[in-house]
Amino acid sequence: MNLETSHETELLVSTVRRFVETEMYPHEEEVDRLGYVPEEIGRQIEARSHELGLFACNLPEEVGGGGLGYGPMSLIEREYGRTSHALQSWAARPTELLMACEGDQRERYLLPAVRGEKRELFALTEPDAGSDVMGMKTNAIRDGDDWILNGSKHFISGPCMPDFAIVFAATGTDETPRGPRKRVTAFLVDVGLPGFDCREGTHCVSYRGYKTFELSFENVRLGPDQILGEEGHGLELSGKWLGMGRIWVGATCCGKAERILDLATEWAATRKQFGKPIGTFQATGFRLADGAMTLRAADLMVQDAVARAEAGVMGDADAAMVKVYCSEMLNKIADDAVQIFGGMGLMEEMPIQRFWRDSRLERIWDGTSEIQRHIITRSILRPLGA
Repeated sequence: MNLETSHETELLVSTVRRFVETEMYPHEEEVDRLGYVPEEIGRQIEARSHELGLFACNLPEEVGGGGLGYGPMSLIEREYGRTSHALQSWAARPTELLMACEGDQRERYLLPAVRGEKRELFALTEPDAGSDVMGMKTNAIRDGDDWILNGSKHFISGPCMPDFAIVFAATGTDETPRGPRKRVTAFLVDVGLPGFDCREGTHCVSYRGYKTFELSFENVRLGPDQILGEEGHGLELSGKWLGMGRIWVGATCCGKAERILDLATEWAATRKQFGKPIGTFQATGFRLADGAMTLRAADLMVQDAVARAEAGVMGDADAAMVKVYCSEMLNKIADDAVQIFGGMGLMEEMPIQRFWRDSRLERIWDGTSEIQRHIITRSILRPLGA
């Protein structure tokens, strides 16, 4: 593994860290208290992201993006992880799934998203189909050349009301060696279409201010040009996003864990009991030592997965290992930090309780820890025919 850091890499990290510290840190407590990001603050972050060339930096230069590869993107995601998702999502990248746009779709969806003129949602999860994607009830039925979409989605997250959603729906059934399997297709669905209702959903105690939306579809008519990619290949398309998405979750967990450790270390070095800094007591010092070790391991796992992705050999289990390890590492560090701060760790006047709450969601979204372990187990047993 190449551990050398180039001047360009150092400049990228310092630029993003300064951006996060100056444009996002000052608003964290206000957003957590209000439960939303004031529009002017969100747009300010978005504008600054454009100025720095960070908006859509994950997409190719040929469509107006920054053209950054997986390595630089993992560093950016790590720095974004140091703050609330409610704030960093205003600067975040459009989904790579939009690169599947063809023909007029590029002018209607891809290019406006790259320019920040349109925002999208990734709409896969349903009330009865979270981890069990094959339990999906949202469906689209052919009507001549068109499709009629019905169903609902929830826990669909984004920083603000979107302009369109990438909606996954069952469009038939395929026979496979493992039995019947739903055909899933991705559709580009504009907010405002007759029968499409998009509204804010429930409020989460993690990342307060990061919105969740509920989507419902009642006989929404879609033309054949609203299919993203190919009919029946929606899960393949979503898999490309979910795999790297789990790596980005791992990277953001590392960034947040580092910030929490820094705060806990400063507290342990200055807070005195029995005449000594509490960090000198093994009960506290060993928590810091364990946190530093597991964070180092998590960072190395992210780097390994990124290298595999760049080489085109990253598998589902690789991404799952990163996601489950990094998210659980972060939760342990956050919980230990509360213990190090003692009663003050749970006071609203201190940021530790907020990081503790925010960290909890990382073990759930983008696939729960249980689902990640299932994916890993499957990769171990299937080669043996189990």
